[in-house]
Amino acid sequence: MDVRRSRVDGGVHRRRRRRADEVDDVAGSRTRSRRSNGAMAVTTTPPAVTRPPTAASRTGAAAVTAGLVLLVAVLAVVDITQGTAAVGPAEVFKALTGQADPADASVVIASRLPRMTAGILVGVILGVAGAVLQAVSRNVLAAPDTLAVNAGSYLALGLVGATGVSLPLLASSGVAFAGGLLAAAVVLALSGLGTGTVRLVLAGTALTLGLTSMTESLLLLFPEQTEGLYQWNQGSISQNGFDGVLQMLPVALIGLVGLLLTARRVDALALGDDAARGLGVPVRATRVTVVVLATLLSAAAVTLAGPIGFVGLCAPALVRPLARRFRGLVRTRTNLPVAGVVGAGLVLGSDVLLRALVPSDTAVAVPTGVVTSLIGAVFLVVMALRVRDTFGAEAPDRLRIPSRTAFLVALAALVAVVVGVTIAGALLGDSKLLLGDVVNWAQGRAGQTVSFVLDTRMPRVLAALCAGAALALAGTLVQAVTRNPLAEPGVLGVSGGAALGAVLLVTTVPVAGTWSVAGAAFAGAAITSVIVFGLAARGGYQQNRLVLVGIGMAAGTTALVSLLIVLTDPFNATKALTWLSGSTYGRTMPDVLPVALVLVLGLVVAVARRTELDLISLDADTPRLLGLRLSPARLGFLVVSVLLSATAVASAGTIGFVGLVAPHAARALVGRRHVRVVPVAVLLGAALVCTADLLGRTVIAPAQLGAGLMTAVIGTPYFLYLLVRSRR
Repeated sequence: MDVRRSRVDGGVHRRRRRRADEVDDVAGSRTRSRRSNGAMAVTTTPPAVTRPPTAASRTGAAAVTAGLVLLVAVLAVVDITQGTAAVGPAEVFKALTGQADPADASVVIASRLPRMTAGILVGVILGVAGAVLQAVSRNVLAAPDTLAVNAGSYLALGLVGATGVSLPLLASSGVAFAGGLLAAAVVLALSGLGTGTVRLVLAGTALTLGLTSMTESLLLLFPEQTEGLYQWNQGSISQNGFDGVLQMLPVALIGLVGLLLTARRVDALALGDDAARGLGVPVRATRVTVVVLATLLSAAAVTLAGPIGFVGLCAPALVRPLARRFRGLVRTRTNLPVAGVVGAGLVLGSDVLLRALVPSDTAVAVPTGVVTSLIGAVFLVVMALRVRDTFGAEAPDRLRIPSRTAFLVALAALVAVVVGVTIAGALLGDSKLLLGDVVNWAQGRAGQTVSFVLDTRMPRVLAALCAGAALALAGTLVQAVTRNPLAEPGVLGVSGGAALGAVLLVTTVPVAGTWSVAGAAFAGAAITSVIVFGLAARGGYQQNRLVLVGIGMAAGTTALVSLLIVLTDPFNATKALTWLSGSTYGRTMPDVLPVALVLVLGLVVAVARRTELDLISLDADTPRLLGLRLSPARLGFLVVSVLLSATAVASAGTIGFVGLVAPHAARALVGRRHVRVVPVAVLLGAALVCTADLLGRTVIAPAQLGAGLMTAVIGTPYFLYLLVRSRR
C-alpha cells in the first residue's frame, strides 16, 4: 500500500512539474511576444528557467557566489583597518592574535569588529528582504524603503520614545516590526501586486512622507525624550560591543530560515497566481508569510543600525543580470543568499568608501545610511530611465464646463475663506488679540505690546499665504506642462533641491541674508529641475519616468540635507528640523518680499499665457498644429514654476503636497480651463498653508508645529486617494 501511494505521489509530482514547465514556457512566450510587439516591459523579470539549470550553469553560479563572498571578505578586512584611532593593519593583526596592546585590542574588539559584523548582518538582511519582496510583489522597485517599512518603524519607535519609556533592544525590535508591517500592508493594499512599478513607489513615497512628518512632529514636541532619534534615523552601523549584534542575530536567523523554507512557493508565485494555485500553492498565505518575514528582517536591521536606505532595492537589481547569465541563480533558494552577499558588500563598501574619501574625524559623524541613500537615489534614477510600464495615473476629468456663475461663486467663497483665515491668523496665537487691535496697529496707533505681537505675527501669516499660493501655482504649471496629474514640486524633487541650496548656504554662511538664501534656494531648485526635466524629456515627459526620476532626486537631496545637518550641527538638529518642517517662525517682512514678487510675476505669466497652458495640457500634437512652439513654451513655464518653488521654500521652508492638492481641487471645482483654475488654485493653496500654519501654532500652544508637517498629514491621504481612484 505504501509503495502504491508513493508511486501515485510520484506521478502527481511529475505531472505538476510538467505543468509548471508548460506554464513557464507560456509565460516566457507571452513576455517575448509583448516585447516584440513594442509594448511595455513587464514590471519584474519573469522566470528565465524553462528547463533545469545545467551543471555548467551551477558551476558558474557557484563561482560567482564565491567571488562575491571573497569581495565581501576583502571589504571586511579593509573596514576593520579604518577608524579614528591610530590602529593600522599590523595592530589589527596583533589584536586578533592576542598580541596587541590592551588599548589597541579594545579598539578592534569593542568597536571595529562589531561595526564590521553589523555591516555584514544588516546588508545580508536587507538584500534578502528586498529580493523576496520583489519576487512576491512581481515589482522590481519593491524594497523596505519603497514599501515604507523603515518609515513605519521610525514612527513606532518615535511614539515609544515620546512616552519616555525605555525598552530593551528586543522589545524595540518588536515595536519596529509592528510599525513596519502595518506600513507595508497599507502600501501593498493601495498599490496592488504586479500592477506597475510607479504605483507602488508613489504609494510608498507618499506614506513615507506622511509618517516621517508625524515622527518629526514628535521630535519637535518632545526633544528631550527623543534626543538622538534624528541621527539614528540616518542609519549607522557603528556599534559599542557585540551586544546588539548578538541580540538581533536570532531574529535574523528566524527570518532567513523562514524565507528559505518558502523558496519553492515563491518560485511558483513567479509563474502567476493561477499556475501557483494549480500547483497546490496557497497564494495569499504565501504572500502574507513572506511579507511578514521580510518585515521582521527589516525591523531587525532598523533596530540594530537604523534605516540603511536603498540596500534592499539595489542588491536584488545587481543580482538580476547575473541570474540572466547564470541560470543557477534564478531559483529563489540560490538567489536570496547571493542577494544577501551583495547587500553586505554594498553596506561595507559604502562604509569603506566613506572613510577612504572623508577624513576619519569627519567620517565618524557621517552615517552609513546617508551614503547608501545617495547611491540608491542614483540607482533609482537609472532604473527610471529603463522602466517603461504604463501608469494611467488618472483619467481626464469629465469634460464639463461649469457656468460662469458657479465659477464666480467659488471664487468669492475662496476669497472670503482666505480673508477669514488671514484675520484668524492675525488674532490667534499664544496671545489672543481683538480686531480693533489689528486696525489700530495698521494705523500706527497700537500699544507697545500689541505692536510687538503683530510685528512678529503678521510676517508669518503673509509668508504662509504667499508660500501656499506660490506652491499651488507651481504645481498647476508643472501638471499642465507635463500632463501628469501627480506632478508636484515636492514629489519631483524641486522643493528638495531648493531646500538643499538654502541649507547649504545657511550652514556655511550663518550670516547670510534673505535674498542670499532665496538665491541659493533658486540655484538648488534650478539644478534639480534641469536634471529631472532633462531626463524625463526623453520620450515626451512620460508619467512613470518623470515621477521616478523626481522621487530619486528627492531622496538624494534629502540625504544630502541630512548630511549637512549631521556634519554642521550634530547635537542640535531641532533648528534645522524646524526650518525643514515648513515653519514660518521668525519670518520678517523682508523674508516675504522675494516670494511675493515672484508670485506676482507667475500670476501675470499664467494669466497672459492661459491659452497656451490649455493647449499644452491637452496633448503634444494640438499645439503644433496651431503653430505653438512647444519646447520654448514648456521651458518658460518650467522656469517660472522653479522660481515659485524656490522662493516659497526660502520663505517658509519645505512644504509638501500643496502643489498637488490645490490644482486637483481647483479642477474639480471649476473645470480644466486655466483662466479659472489658476486663481482658484492660488486661493486654495494660500488658504491651506495659512490654515496649517495657524493650527500648528495654536492647537498645542505654546508648542508649535511647522505648516509643512500639517500639510503632509493632510496631503498624504489625498495623494493615496488619487492612487486608489486611478486603480479603479
